[in-house]
Amino acid sequence: MISIENIEKSYGATQALKSISLEVAKGELFGLIGPDGAGKSSLMRILVTLLRPDSGKASLDGLDVVADFRKIREMVGYMPGRFSLYADLTVAENLEFFATVFGTTVEANYHLIKDIYRQIEPFKNRPAGKLSGGMKQKLALSCALIHAPKVLVLDEPTTGVDAVSRKEFWEMLKKLKALGITILVSTPYMDEAMLCDRVALIQSGQILSVDTPQSITRQFTKRLVGVETASSSERYACIGLLRKLQGTESVFAFGESIHVTCNEHLTSTSISQYLEDKGHSGLTIKEITPGIEDLFMELMQHHGN
Repeated sequence: MISIENIEKSYGATQALKSISLEVAKGELFGLIGPDGAGKSSLMRILVTLLRPDSGKASLDGLDVVADFRKIREMVGYMPGRFSLYADLTVAENLEFFATVFGTTVEANYHLIKDIYRQIEPFKNRPAGKLSGGMKQKLALSCALIHAPKVLVLDEPTTGVDAVSRKEFWEMLKKLKALGITILVSTPYMDEAMLCDRVALIQSGQILSVDTPQSITRQFTKRLVGVETASSSERYACIGLLRKLQGTESVFAFGESIHVTCNEHLTSTSISQYLEDKGHSGLTIKEITPGIEDLFMELMQHHGN
């Protein structure tokens, strides 16, 4: 459904995309995973015909993003990273407007949005600009779906919303996938990667890896030790010490813990003894199972990022 071949894009001297190639199957929920500035938004804006690539090709359902841009705009639903609906129009007016733009009606495609829209329907007469973050997100998704698109492109749709709204949003995406809609979603949240059929890890405009979330985590074959401290100040002190310890290959903060990649000679016991000798006690130290973010950090090091 989505084919990308050697796409490149630069903004002046800054190269945002470097020979990107990807394929997304029909009906797939595909995740583009990477931090801010990785190139996710540039790639998505090219796919929805808002940007022209400097070189390379991209197509949606066989339609070229440059030559067939009008046809693509009719069959794609796009939700940009920033809330872009009309803040002074009500919820109902925004939905009616976007249905009219695409030559359809809310009633004709209500089956696509009913599970989402029912949650915001009690606020249908409220201006969109006065909705909460989670409600804005649901309205934006409803407007992106109202013309029954074949492909749904969502640029960081859960950034800045609460954990409950994030969970609800991904449950909605699973239902849309069951209807046969192809979904490309970008996110900086590594935990959301596990909810996709396949993911592409992207950093500095380059694809680092493409696979299922489970296969990606299996690519990390090194020993990993987790260190939990009582406070953030102690955590950062321990990071500095561990980076000086012989046998550690990498040391990074992951939330409230520290992930230490070790060689075969360094054990949890030796790490514990080392930190105790440096004045840090009461730590929780144990070998842990790596996640996607661990492989992401390793790939970044490998590519010199």
